[in-house]
Amino acid sequence: MVEPLAPWRSKEKPGREVEAVVFDAYGTLLDVHSAVARHADRLGPLAGEFSREWRTKQLEYSWVRSLTGPARHQDFWACTVDALRFVCARYDVNDAAFIATLLDAYRLLSPYPEVPAMLRALRADGLRAAVLSNGSPMMLADAFGNAGLAPQIDALLSVEAVGVFKPDRRVYALAETRLGLPAGRIVFVSANPWDTQAAHAAGFRCLRVNRAGAPDEYGLAAAGVPSLPDLAGLAELLK
Repeated sequence: MVEPLAPWRSKEKPGREVEAVVFDAYGTLLDVHSAVARHADRLGPLAGEFSREWRTKQLEYSWVRSLTGPARHQDFWACTVDALRFVCARYDVNDAAFIATLLDAYRLLSPYPEVPAMLRALRADGLRAAVLSNGSPMMLADAFGNAGLAPQIDALLSVEAVGVFKPDRRVYALAETRLGLPAGRIVFVSANPWDTQAAHAAGFRCLRVNRAGAPDEYGLAAAGVPSLPDLAGLAELLK
């Protein structure tokens, strides 16, 4: 169900107010569970749990490294590798070749099926599209290049430019600086409610992708943040 669009439009200001759409990458455009899904037969019935815990630890390590200061910063690939090592130890996965295969698969995550057409529709409508991600430049280049999405993206923005992970305010300011637009003329799209809340607090117009139909968090619905079950209807919504 789509929430009210009032925060995105103003009758007193004719013309397009939104000039760019900035997307989170992991979990929003790229399916973070597609790496394990490709090799689920090797993990058996616990594959889904394994993948979810890998993702949880990956984010946990990014937050802890941000909170403990610049001296503890390592890029998102290091967080991804460390998280996988932890989860493999938990599930007694010790085949080095298989672990390397999972990491290779994570570098080349699959986009959600509606994403390519959605990005083409945004471009046809004259909107700029960018990605603002925890991912390192290498991770983003590999994933979007492999998926064939790079030509539809005007900028792949990594937190490595500021040396701290989301939800630090400096990350969201990076989108304004690189696109040359104020936050109010950018729609920020994320499947992570904590990410959406942080962007909203930074002044962006936001949209939450809620693929799992999860409950509202952080008061996003009450704040007028629209929600979609996937990205197929985004271009039409922005019109």
